[in-house]
Amino acid sequence: MSEQHAQQQSETVFTYGAPQLKYGPGASDEVGYDLSQYGVSRALVVTDPGVGSTGLPQRVADQMGRFGIEAVVFDGAHVEPTDESLQQAVDFARDAGPFDAYVAVGGGSSIDTAKAINLMMTNDGELMDYVNVPVGQGRNPERPLKPLVALPTTAGTGSESTTVCVLDVLSLKVKTGISHPRLRPTLAVIDPDLTLTQPPGVTAASGMDILCHALESYTARWYTTYDRKQPEQRVPYCGSNPIADMWSEKAMTLLGKAFRTAVHHGDDREARQDMALAATFAGMGFGNAGVHIPHANGYPIAGRVRDFHPKDYPEDHAMVPHGMSVALTAPEAFRFTFDAAPERHLRAAALLDPTRSPDEGDRDTLPSVVIDLMRDIDIPNGIGAVGYVESDVDDLVEGTLKQQRLLATCPKEVTAEDVAAIFRASLQLW
Repeated sequence: MSEQHAQQQSETVFTYGAPQLKYGPGASDEVGYDLSQYGVSRALVVTDPGVGSTGLPQRVADQMGRFGIEAVVFDGAHVEPTDESLQQAVDFARDAGPFDAYVAVGGGSSIDTAKAINLMMTNDGELMDYVNVPVGQGRNPERPLKPLVALPTTAGTGSESTTVCVLDVLSLKVKTGISHPRLRPTLAVIDPDLTLTQPPGVTAASGMDILCHALESYTARWYTTYDRKQPEQRVPYCGSNPIADMWSEKAMTLLGKAFRTAVHHGDDREARQDMALAATFAGMGFGNAGVHIPHANGYPIAGRVRDFHPKDYPEDHAMVPHGMSVALTAPEAFRFTFDAAPERHLRAAALLDPTRSPDEGDRDTLPSVVIDLMRDIDIPNGIGAVGYVESDVDDLVEGTLKQQRLLATCPKEVTAEDVAAIFRASLQLW
């Protein structure tokens, strides 16, 4: 093969997408007006019971009335959505509909639930038809979705700016997702004041999701190393690229400044504002570049949980929060990927900890920065601390290998043996 032909076969194009963005204290008071600009007459407000009990979703619904918009509130979104909870939400929407817009008020779980409702209310088929392969069929929506306004009340998932809906498939004990550009919210309304009541445990777990989004997208496989795609083959996750890098670096800078303060001093408005921006910026980064091993590992960690009950989360069922699940193997994952791009790993460590030089260090530098942070904000000490033992590793590896869409973004080839080694080294991190 000639050098010219080989170059023609390598990717030369990357894509970028983001929602419209409205940011600042008080921004949530303007949702009714924002919806009126889309010609909306009837909207479904999607939230979870905890956020619903604060009265915020109803206040958002009430303000719509001033603009002639009828609002219906669904407060049954499940924290860490499942295929069953999403189907229940879709069934509610079908009974109460039709709607010409959706508003998600809450954390990533509420936003992802609203994405699934919007998808299934506008397109044919069953939910599993759209779930990523190999768990589902990976079908693409054929028809456009309705406007979706995302109003996050936690700083973490970045779901307000991404094309992804995450869910647990209960029968398979695996966490997976639905990914397509049409799922991306139309408008992200970021009001940092809504996060002031977020308790420390939720702030810590959600913040680790921001951290992993930024780190994984920044260390993802570079976009030109992929095989050339045809236009119809392009997906939101196209590998690290100059635009995604910009957002990820800014998110890490904000995290280095504000993360510990937001956990330990939740009433610090500046820290909360920085965390809210970091979540959205990281979402704009990973929503285009992609994530890799920590997220791929996080799915089976969360999906196979037995009896772990995290601090400051609902106690009615066992769970490993998404941000926590992706953090538990992150130090070992970045130790594994170091030699694919040492300079990026060291640069990331320096952004998160400005006392470190980006020109000095080794494969242990970034893992040590992440572990120091985890210890400071009371994230569990590895997967053993949430109930897993050595004999669980094979099952966890099996779940990770189902996340090929994510593993394809890893900057180096990753085998089952590599994943197993990362899990074993993550049974106890310190």
